[in-house]
Amino acid sequence: MVSDVHLWPLIGVAVIIAGFVLRFNPMLVVIVTAIVTAFAAGFPLQKILATIGTGFVKTRNLPLIILLPLTVIGLLERHGLRQHAQNWISRIKSATAGRLLIVYLGARQLTAAVGLTSLGGHPQMVRPLLAPMAEGATEARYGKLPEKVRHKLRAYSAATDNVGLFFGEDMFVAFGAIVLMTTFLREAGIEVEPIRVALWGIPTAISAFVIHAWRLRRLDKALAVELANGPASGESSESAGAGPVASKAGA
Repeated sequence: MVSDVHLWPLIGVAVIIAGFVLRFNPMLVVIVTAIVTAFAAGFPLQKILATIGTGFVKTRNLPLIILLPLTVIGLLERHGLRQHAQNWISRIKSATAGRLLIVYLGARQLTAAVGLTSLGGHPQMVRPLLAPMAEGATEARYGKLPEKVRHKLRAYSAATDNVGLFFGEDMFVAFGAIVLMTTFLREAGIEVEPIRVALWGIPTAISAFVIHAWRLRRLDKALAVELANGPASGESSESAGAGPVASKAGA
């Protein structure tokens, strides 16, 4: 029978919740939580400092890996990367937001399927390139866009990156989830090769591509209806469309 259960280390959960609720710096909250939890667990100060130092030495190159691409992208944006992307896509007459995002969805899935997951992403691809290009393609057809439409295009751009990455990396044989599943099955006495698990991710990835591509085609049609006579008509149609919904909600 277990004698006494020491629950004081759980105070770290309360510290981290309070820190995030009060909107303190996340890095500071995590560090304070680690120290409070260690003290509550009865760790001596020397061991706490040694553990923090060891973790810092093991991950000291990680901030450099993260910050360097963001710095480069920030400099490119400062020198007009978004404007150049919008101007370039606006010269392609057949380009629409939906077609552009379908092409990106396919490219994102294929690159993720071979392990190149870092080629896309929200900070390095969606914000500086993909979303501005979707806005530029729509603006070239319908003129100045309402703010609500811009936010919708940005949301679809981010969602397209998420769908492409999530279902594309399931086809990569060295993906962490595949390794975890094969290891779990092996411990249960079921021998499964990772390549077979990865191959079974292909039908799911194809289904995800078809479904999301259909949604993107619907996006083009919705934008055509919404912005056919300019931004003013789009805004009026939104307000008109909100009437029945509001009346149902009121009912």
